[in-house]
Amino acid sequence: MITRDFEYHAPSSVPDALGLLKQFGDDAKLLAGGHSLLPMMKMRFASPGHLIDLGRIAELKGIREDKGTIVIGAMTTENELIWSKLLQEKCPLLVEGARVISDPQVRYKGTIGGDISHGDPANDHPALMLALGASFVLRGPSGERTVPADGFFHGLYDTDLKAGEIMTAIRIPTPAAGTGYAYTKLKRKTGDFATAAAAVTLRMKGDTVQEVAIALTNVGPTALKAKAAEASLKGKALNDASIAEAAKLAMSICSPVADQRGDEQYKTAMAGEMTQRSLRTARSRASN
Repeated sequence: MITRDFEYHAPSSVPDALGLLKQFGDDAKLLAGGHSLLPMMKMRFASPGHLIDLGRIAELKGIREDKGTIVIGAMTTENELIWSKLLQEKCPLLVEGARVISDPQVRYKGTIGGDISHGDPANDHPALMLALGASFVLRGPSGERTVPADGFFHGLYDTDLKAGEIMTAIRIPTPAAGTGYAYTKLKRKTGDFATAAAAVTLRMKGDTVQEVAIALTNVGPTALKAKAAEASLKGKALNDASIAEAAKLAMSICSPVADQRGDEQYKTAMAGEMTQRSLRTARSRASN
């Protein structure tokens, strides 16, 4: 199918983009990388009369560190994340996650802000953001606000992003030196969404878990923060028994939808397996 007719707009600043959103209201959609919106338009699941392309807004791009926080423009592409020296050195989990998103063609155009704003539980960045303790800068008619990732995702394609708002930046507390990390993703083939995936950050003090974050991809209506699993590990040794218990608790919060990737039981089991693998990999990368 082909899309309905629409008008294309390419503002050069955030205020201009916000003005267009206000002018056209519900008949307008923001265009980031386009890999989710354009297929939906072709299938007539979305039929906006106006597309507002954010690609020419320079302030929405770039990666920098500011007083212990990594700041990433929402229109920064996956490929730019992968090749960022700053992220490779200080936030390698984000690099690891970006490398397993779809294929090179998508990664050259797909953006981190577009991925997050779409609110698809099958996308990879939501779980990565939960594991990294990220927050999102949103700008709209009432000004600017910052929303933690834990609470931003409300449901399937449903986020805290309000009508007339634009995500302008992602803020990630710079991980402490020695933080272990892993994003383990099970997928059927290159370019596919995850059957299940787990993102982990881990800080150790000797053999004891000091801090841990665990988040799951595509096993619920949103990315899931496995808080009970995290709590079960803190202050304890990381061994086969504690890892297995954490995986069991992570599985207990899963509610996947059966599809061509597997039934509910299989996907839940794979979420547990990905959790165990990520914890072990993160431990091998962590240092005191």
